[in-house]
Amino acid sequence: MKLSIVTKVLIALCAVSILGYTVYMAWQSSDSDRTIICTTLDVDMKDNAQIRLISESEIAKILEAKGINPVSQKYSAISTENIENELLKNKMIRTVQCYKTTSGKVIVEVTQRIPKFLIVGNESYYVDSDRKLMPVSLNYAAYVPVVSGRVIKSMATRQIFDFVNYLEKDTFWNAQIEQIYIREDLIVELIPRVGNAVIILGRFDNFEKKLRNLHQLYTQAFNVIGWNRYDKIDLQFQGQIVCTKTGTKPMIIKRDTVVVNDSLSIKKI
Repeated sequence: MKLSIVTKVLIALCAVSILGYTVYMAWQSSDSDRTIICTTLDVDMKDNAQIRLISESEIAKILEAKGINPVSQKYSAISTENIENELLKNKMIRTVQCYKTTSGKVIVEVTQRIPKFLIVGNESYYVDSDRKLMPVSLNYAAYVPVVSGRVIKSMATRQIFDFVNYLEKDTFWNAQIEQIYIREDLIVELIPRVGNAVIILGRFDNFEKKLRNLHQLYTQAFNVIGWNRYDKIDLQFQGQIVCTKTGTKPMIIKRDTVVVNDSLSIKKI
């Protein structure tokens, strides 16, 4: 369909108007940058109620040390992009957005990285919710699961992350497991909050099935015979759980049925 001459003229006028407005606003912005002086640096910690890895004053000190603190500077001398890039170098910070207002205030909006669990060993660090390593904060101790022992960093961001994520989403195991320990042979041991037994998970493979079987043992047996009966609960073996107490014969719980104290049966493990 061909456009009429009037329609073409209207389209051209709209295009010219938009272009003119854009040029005018750019000129106005440029003129404002030459006249407005920053009076205030306003750091807005978006997730401050949840976590406190870095403070507003520390952010101001970072900018001061790099000579890019905007306070008392003309807007024309302030690069919001430089401020964002410099702050993003800090491993406690996840995102940064910096912008100027017409009132002389430069606002920096910061979201912090969220620790998921803590690695404790020769080197201590957090693994955050994005599977990235981050240093321990001097200002804040996150209440998160603790993993100790021989932890390989690639394992921390993969298998351990997946395991901790599973525990976190499961109401029972999130309340039950207090600490994760990696032995020198990379066998995983779990320290529960209830009971004295160390849980030997083995490697991380098939951990969902191992924990489902253990949950059944807890609910069908330990609620009856007590949680402190054994020193060690071994989940490494295919189709069975081995419970031992120092100086006594191991109790082996097989896949289908086991009798405990000649009276209690545990089924469908």
